[in-house]
Amino acid sequence: MKRTLLAASLAVTAGVAPAMAQEFPARPIEMIVPAPAGGGTDVAARMLASQLSPVLSQPVAVLNVAGGGGSVGVTQFMRAQPDGYTLLATWNSPITSVPHVQPVQYKLDSFTPIVSTSETAYTLCVKPDFPADDGPSFIEEIRNRPDHYTYGNDGIGGMMQLAVERLSGAMDLKLRPIPFRGAGETLQNFLGGHVDIYGGTISPVVPYVQSGEAKCLIVTSADPVEALPGASSFGQLGHPELETVLWRFVLGPKDLPEERRAILADAIEKAVHTPEYLEFLAKLGESPRILKGEELTQRINAEYEGLGEALRNLGLAKN
Repeated sequence: MKRTLLAASLAVTAGVAPAMAQEFPARPIEMIVPAPAGGGTDVAARMLASQLSPVLSQPVAVLNVAGGGGSVGVTQFMRAQPDGYTLLATWNSPITSVPHVQPVQYKLDSFTPIVSTSETAYTLCVKPDFPADDGPSFIEEIRNRPDHYTYGNDGIGGMMQLAVERLSGAMDLKLRPIPFRGAGETLQNFLGGHVDIYGGTISPVVPYVQSGEAKCLIVTSADPVEALPGASSFGQLGHPELETVLWRFVLGPKDLPEERRAILADAIEKAVHTPEYLEFLAKLGESPRILKGEELTQRINAEYEGLGEALRNLGLAKN
């Protein structure tokens, strides 16, 4: 009799875990984006949310919380309950770069890495009347007029500034950085004539390249980018080792239950591989890149350490 009761009890217990897993998510999910509306991270997150919603059978809403190179939105996200209903859709800079150059209230172990989604180069773009039409002539113009040109970027110590500073150190360039809250805001100020050079992700500026309002002359990847065939890569400029790319990933709050992390990671991977999302990435010059769990944790940790050393060598780190 006791054995029968024990077997029945184990059977019930075994059935509870899958049932609990299937119950999540039971209500809408909020995705915090630590950047203004209109930038590459925002656009990518909204497209991801549109593809993720049918996979999870729940609405996925995007909330923009900009400022501090992404640190403001990340800090707000830290207040979320570890239940999987609030996620952070971010790019790497607020997590692996910004903490080295300004005080932040979070550490690497403040989150649960869920999955990475894509990666892309940054780009440097100018107006049509700029006296250069390719990467080498752009470098020569900047070198001949030190401290004359300004470039917008996504925040002090962010990946865009780091990319430019690394190239400037190698090629004896002097540009004046002007920080904004994200690529969308950088683009507005570039188009409005408040900065000479757009420095940011590829996706927001592509329509203006197509309309003839901008020309992009450099991409920060080692290899050329198909979406910007006229732009020279760091590799083509002779410095593939300076490649500095943006990559996107989704984080959960610290102490997120493993079963919910796994559900979200699998669902986001499915969303990334929908034809609609893959086509979206191709148009923006981005490539899908899926890393889950420990693989993602290792990449975040390795980049955090590597960028810390690079920023210290450039004199940009706070300590």
